[in-house]
Amino acid sequence: MSKQLAVERAANAAAEFGGAADAVDAAAADVFGVNRTDLRILATAMDGPLTAGQVAVAVHLSPAAATTAIQRLVARGYLTRESDPQDRRRAVVALTASARELAERIYGPVGETGMAVLRRWSAAELELIADFLERGRAMQLAQADRIRELAPHPGGQE
Repeated sequence: MSKQLAVERAANAAAEFGGAADAVDAAAADVFGVNRTDLRILATAMDGPLTAGQVAVAVHLSPAAATTAIQRLVARGYLTRESDPQDRRRAVVALTASARELAERIYGPVGETGMAVLRRWSAAELELIADFLERGRAMQLAQADRIRELAPHPGGQE
C-alpha cells in the first residue's frame, strides 16, 4: 500500500472511530435521558465535586447556561448541590451514587472491552497508537478553539 493510501485509510479509520465514540455517547445520553451537553457535565463531574464556574469552563458554556444545566441535572437526581467545604459562600456539584452507578453500567463494559482490544498489540505498537491519539486529540482541541473563534458572539450565543 502506498503512503498516500495508508494516510487516507488511517484518516478514515480515525473519523469512523470518532463517529463510533459519538454513537456510544448518544446511546448513553438516551439511557440517562439527557442531552449531550448534560452528558458532558456528568462526565466532568466523574472526577469529583466542581463549582458551577468550573463546570462552565470544562464544557464551554456560559455561567448562566451551566447553572441551568446543573439545575436540570439536580432535578433529575444525577447531581447534588452542596456548600463548598473550603468556602461556604459557594456551592459545588457532585454526581449522585445512582448517576455514578449508571455511568459505570454504561461505560464500564466499554472500557473493559477497549482494554481487551488494546492488549492484542505489542508495547511498541501501543506507543505508536498512544502517540497518534495524543497528537490527534491535541489537533482536534486546537481546531475546536479555532472554530469557536469564528462565532459572531462569545460562546456562539446571542
